[in-house]
Amino acid sequence: MKVFLDLMWFFRQEKKSYITGIIFLLFVAFLQLIPPKVVGIVVDEIKLEQLEKGDLLLWVGILIASAASMYGLRFLWRIMIFGSSVKLGKQLRNRLYQHFTDMSPSFYQKRRVGDLMAHATNDIQAIQQTAGTGVLTFVDSLATGGFVIIAMATTISWKLTLIALIPMPFMALLTNYYGTLLHKRFHKAQEAFSSLNDKTQESVSGIKVIKTFGQEKEDIESFRQQSEDVVQKNISVARVDSLFDPTISIIVGISFFLSIVFGAKYVVADELTIGQLVSFTTYLGLLVWPMLAFGWLFNIVERGRASYDRVSTLLSEEMEIKNSPNALSYAPSGDISFKLSEFKYEETDEEPTLKDIHFELKKGETLGLVGKTGSGKTTLLKILIREFEGYSGDVLFGGHSIKDYEIEKLRESIGYVPQDHFLFSASIKENIAFASPTAQDSTIQEAAKKAYIHEDIEGFTDKYETVVGERGVSLSGGQKQRISIARALILEPEVLLLDDSLSAVDAKTEEVILSNLRENREGKTTIISAHRLSAIQHANVILVLEDGEVVQSGTHEQLMSEDGWYKEMYIRQQLEELVEQGGQ
Repeated sequence: MKVFLDLMWFFRQEKKSYITGIIFLLFVAFLQLIPPKVVGIVVDEIKLEQLEKGDLLLWVGILIASAASMYGLRFLWRIMIFGSSVKLGKQLRNRLYQHFTDMSPSFYQKRRVGDLMAHATNDIQAIQQTAGTGVLTFVDSLATGGFVIIAMATTISWKLTLIALIPMPFMALLTNYYGTLLHKRFHKAQEAFSSLNDKTQESVSGIKVIKTFGQEKEDIESFRQQSEDVVQKNISVARVDSLFDPTISIIVGISFFLSIVFGAKYVVADELTIGQLVSFTTYLGLLVWPMLAFGWLFNIVERGRASYDRVSTLLSEEMEIKNSPNALSYAPSGDISFKLSEFKYEETDEEPTLKDIHFELKKGETLGLVGKTGSGKTTLLKILIREFEGYSGDVLFGGHSIKDYEIEKLRESIGYVPQDHFLFSASIKENIAFASPTAQDSTIQEAAKKAYIHEDIEGFTDKYETVVGERGVSLSGGQKQRISIARALILEPEVLLLDDSLSAVDAKTEEVILSNLRENREGKTTIISAHRLSAIQHANVILVLEDGEVVQSGTHEQLMSEDGWYKEMYIRQQLEELVEQGGQ
């Protein structure tokens, strides 16, 4: 029952609803004692030929009144207890979602999307059931069972009651053993479901790649194997689960057998009446539900405990990037200064990803970042927006360390267009206005014009109301890039970061976009990471990175005047462009 202790914070929070619901449950348990007693009295009066019409109507009226009362009370306790459990599900989902949004990218590098989805669905459902059906079965089994046993012992025969309860300790031992097995097996079943969930999400997202490489059969086979694993693990759970009802039925059956055998002897010996024996066996019938509920309770609780452990483990993971105690609550503005000695993604990494990165970028200037794939360009940008920390040195923005600002305020000043252009399954208008949902249509269109995507959008049937599909599946790579740029520009950020965000557009489109940026972002800072050097040749400062180090720096003219990677690559790209134009 450890999970009930773990959920005590919620039970205290909803104590009024739970206490009221439990009180109603207790009344129902008490009212259930009336029908067996009435039946016993009526049987004895019939045997003694003393039952009159008025008495019969009175007893029938009592039965109807108790049934109506139980109907109303059962309706009310369901609202109180089950209604509260739904609130628990809502709170845990909100906490999980908040936790997901607070976590840094390193968290998602360790976790799979399907696994996180399983936590927010199956696990939450199991915990919610514990706080609802679990509380019901716990209280109802104890209350109904307790009231029935007391009624049997005090109003009929305490000796026969003790005899009927002889098999019960065996049931307690067996159900406890089953519960331990169930906890272990259900934990494995949930892990298998998480893996299947992740496989489904991954396959649906990558269906184009799967089809392109003709891997449909292999992917189906892989899914079939994982699905089979889920089935086998759930069958393993079901095997244990299926032991509860037969065990309880056998125990209750033995109790009935003992009650009838010894009850008949007591009737013959005039220690009991026929009516009392009928009442006793009817009471014993009422014990069947508490016993079954007790077994069901183990099932629910063990599932809930396994799921709560999984969710708690997830929620216990600390945020790597937090606001400092006295964080500045305003958006930064001004010069940017990198004084970075070393940065590693993992402490175990032998070589740092970035080292000795030192540069000054005045407000309103443009910085170009170039270098081979894996040279550290994206990492440098993500450090500026505090997606990663743990570096030696400091990064200053507006005269203060970026760690001194509230994370939300820092990111308010920065518009970031990442390499992976993620678009939501919504309209183009909603995607552009994502960071500014209340933006006017004219503002949205102006941002689209700056990103040179307005004419493309106007060419669509539904124009700005065109739904792009999941991850922008209905758009070309260049269109997705330009919509992402428009989404960043609509904020008119103090600093704009373009992380290889023009790679999917042609040279002419690139030049138009860069010209628009120079014209509309005067006095604001821009940092452009690119593989195509034409995208950064207008920059005030260009840094050439290699293996995480700055190997060249200066303006385009300065870098072209010296031998090195930049000059060699620029000449090569110019020649490639001439060859392409000649081929056309």
